[in-house]
Amino acid sequence: MFEKILIANRGEIALRVIRAAREMGIKSVAVHSTADADAMHVRMADESVCIGPASSTDSYLNKAAIISACEITGAQAVHPGYGFLSENAAFAQALSDHGIVFIGPTAEHIRIMGDKITAKETAAALGIPVVPGSPSGVADFETAIGVAASIGFPVIIKATAGGGGRGMKVAKNAAELEVAFRTARSEAKAAFGNDEVYIEKYLQKPRHIEIQVFGDGKGNAVHLGERDCSLQRRHQKVFEEAPGPVITPALRDKIGKICADAVAKISYIGAGTVEFLYEDGEFFFIEMNTRLQVEHPVTEAIFGVDLVREQIRVAAGLPMSFTQDELEINGHAIEVRINAEKLPNFSPCPGKVRMFHAPGGYGVRMDSALYSGYSIPPYYDSLIGKLIVHGRDRPEALARLHRALGELVVDGVDTTVPLFAALLAEPDIQNGDYNIHWLEKWLERQFG
Repeated sequence: MFEKILIANRGEIALRVIRAAREMGIKSVAVHSTADADAMHVRMADESVCIGPASSTDSYLNKAAIISACEITGAQAVHPGYGFLSENAAFAQALSDHGIVFIGPTAEHIRIMGDKITAKETAAALGIPVVPGSPSGVADFETAIGVAASIGFPVIIKATAGGGGRGMKVAKNAAELEVAFRTARSEAKAAFGNDEVYIEKYLQKPRHIEIQVFGDGKGNAVHLGERDCSLQRRHQKVFEEAPGPVITPALRDKIGKICADAVAKISYIGAGTVEFLYEDGEFFFIEMNTRLQVEHPVTEAIFGVDLVREQIRVAAGLPMSFTQDELEINGHAIEVRINAEKLPNFSPCPGKVRMFHAPGGYGVRMDSALYSGYSIPPYYDSLIGKLIVHGRDRPEALARLHRALGELVVDGVDTTVPLFAALLAEPDIQNGDYNIHWLEKWLERQFG
């Protein structure tokens, strides 16, 4: 087992890893920018190293600085959390070249799944159902119109190196396709330095269902059910729950086995998430995230496992501590992402937190790096906390979420807490009757 690991991240996910490491008797190293010198993850770690100025490009994305921090402190492994360098194949390879363990999948697997076209081809070859669309990148409008004609409108154009909704456009007919194609390529070039796009069939009212998988790197893998992440704004998840309200045990077993078998075939190591659009009983692969997800706590809640601890274990060469037969769902869990944003425009709202009080009680978990007197910096993502609740069933989880939201205090900055309070009053949310377009339409009705 490792004696010391470095966490190449910040905020609540850095705290999450530090806590798991401490329970395992492993010392932790926090890295931080100058803007995060007083951050909670720096205070809680056993050691800390400043790796650069406020800009994430010069700090949290600075591979050389992070590797230097490992060498200075003697950290034997790096946990990347999510975001930043968590899905950067070059970083994983650089660590390996320096004899440092990357707590995650291999650089090869990150590279394969990081390119949307290669990921789709790989998924299809492994027996995972995929969305009909172009077999490779589409270089010109003539090819694009040919693909659209073969699969039928509406279609969606996506950046091959994309994420977060950037380089993604929908076209309902040929006229819209020409504009969408040009715009998607332009956005992709600006965001990722790569203007290659591909085209898929656009499903009308799908849900976003993702399957949590876990492998030991030796050909063994399991699935830990699904999460429904359909409530999204601008392709960003805001509300996640497990199990999915519309997924039956038979469907879960079927798609879960397909995903587990697929990652076992490639000897995948660590946590991964296979994401699907789900409509009318069918699953369609959209991508695989080769990292820990923001919403991993809902899976931990219903299965009673510590996914971060498990990531560290398999990275150290130990076997998984559970088998597929031992994984049983217990109850229902929901997570809401609390952002420092001002409604209704969701504009970032950094500033000083005068008072922070986390909700508590049975079945309530608050993952946050806030504390009273902390100043939220303006340089990073606006996520300031994740509120997770667990109940015997979905109604109890919803009631517990309502109660916990009422206890949460973040004074000094605006947050998205009022959004969730309003959503819980909606019959569709209470009944689990929503899809990936529901929240956008609701927001438009509420705020215009």
